[in-house]
Amino acid sequence: MAVIKYKPTSPGRRASSVNDFAELTDKRKRPEKSLCERLVRHGGRNHHGKITARHRGGGARKIYRRIDFKRNKDGVVGTVRTIEYDPNRTCHIALIDYPDGDKRYILAPMGLTAGDTVESGMSVEPKVGNTMPLKSIPPGLGVHNIEMNLGQGGKLVRSAGTTARLLSRGRDWAIVVLPSGEMREVRVECRATIGQVGNVEHQNLRWGKAGRTRHRGRRPHVRGTAKNPVSHPLGGGEGRSGGGRHPCDAKGNLAKGGRTRSRVKVSNARILRRRKSKRYGQLPIPKR
Repeated sequence: MAVIKYKPTSPGRRASSVNDFAELTDKRKRPEKSLCERLVRHGGRNHHGKITARHRGGGARKIYRRIDFKRNKDGVVGTVRTIEYDPNRTCHIALIDYPDGDKRYILAPMGLTAGDTVESGMSVEPKVGNTMPLKSIPPGLGVHNIEMNLGQGGKLVRSAGTTARLLSRGRDWAIVVLPSGEMREVRVECRATIGQVGNVEHQNLRWGKAGRTRHRGRRPHVRGTAKNPVSHPLGGGEGRSGGGRHPCDAKGNLAKGGRTRSRVKVSNARILRRRKSKRYGQLPIPKR
């Protein structure tokens, strides 16, 4: 793919860029109807109607495509029919046709094109698009859509352009290096897909104007220092003030430097090296 920049006919056009969607088979093709369902949007509200995720709402209407993250159709060779756009994720998806008439969507890895074949199982060829347990994948290969628990379906490394590397494996556990730099252990029975997730240039896109962000369902975010004292602890003051305190949210909870991961999470014991933090550098290894 490539990133397209238009002539700067307006401030929005000057700053924005779009995807050329060169990887797609047919840009006008409608998604497979049997694999689609309508998304019910809640505007960031929970089942009580209370807003729990702020700045959500509106946006373009989307149709959800059900993705086969489990890749459990073993021993059956599927043919890639189309590479399609998915508004619900950053990467593209591939429509797979199986000889028994079954159709499934999978995440489209880089290099997979219409007409190629994919397969899943214990002893399939380790080529792009094939899925197999980690104990069958040669060490050093790049993988994505990695399971964390057997049969759960892929949970790790699913966004555009990402890939993890299988470092080594033992009898029960395999060591995987994730895109964030985190090194963790995963059971060798868990499955992963060979290759790098497609649509690599997605990270280079620029939205350019507020309207494109609104189309994605993101509403405006007002700074705390721009509010009144009754609305935010950092509000008020003559002119532009720093607030005189550490950054916090509307309820006064500190907004920076806090932990984002539970200390008692069970999978902490399987993290061998923590990801790097932009502020603190290499994070310490959690206690087992």
